[in-house]
Amino acid sequence: MRIEAWSDLGCPWCYLGKRRLEKALAGFAHAGEVEVVWRSFQLAPSYPKGAARPLYEVMMEQTGGSLDQVRRTVGAVTGPAAEEGLVYDLDRVQMCSTFDAHRLAHLAAAKGLGGEAHERLLRALLVEGEILDDDETLVRLGAEIGVAEGETRELLAGDAYAEQVREDSREALALGATGAPFFVFDRAYGVAGAQSVPGFAAVLERAHQRAVAAG
Repeated sequence: MRIEAWSDLGCPWCYLGKRRLEKALAGFAHAGEVEVVWRSFQLAPSYPKGAARPLYEVMMEQTGGSLDQVRRTVGAVTGPAAEEGLVYDLDRVQMCSTFDAHRLAHLAAAKGLGGEAHERLLRALLVEGEILDDDETLVRLGAEIGVAEGETRELLAGDAYAEQVREDSREALALGATGAPFFVFDRAYGVAGAQSVPGFAAVLERAHQRAVAAG
């Protein structure tokens, strides 16, 4: 079974969906037969590089709400995330371009480290308050993932994997995605959003049964 998971590296719901999918897989009898492929989906693709700003400040501008209202809004994800062991520090989170971080994730995926890249970069932004469009930060995080510093610097100096990041988003939209996270099981079942662990488990079973029936 092949699961394609589209996410943005600055998306708290995407990290929550990743963790819930992993928990569902941990209880799935056929997990050893499953390949998870992480793909890029930028929720704010036009956000400029080098313009990092506090997330709450951006949300207040976008919604016209107060700081308290914004904090209540994001509470819809921080509570469920904490239940899955993800302690977000959104007071520190900076809204920033994730384009180069996605390019780094593609480079890591080419080395068989796609899952590790998405885990580390999501955690860096949402839990640790790192700014993911800062070159030195990406060089450091890339080294932690397993990408040599020189390779990350070369990546950032050029446009490698830029088209792959854009194509990932185009492909998701063609498959019916309207946002992230978005999960596709064997190109047969599409699941939008951070489903519950039982929800993911049910889709895993259904996709497995389909694969067995198809031989």
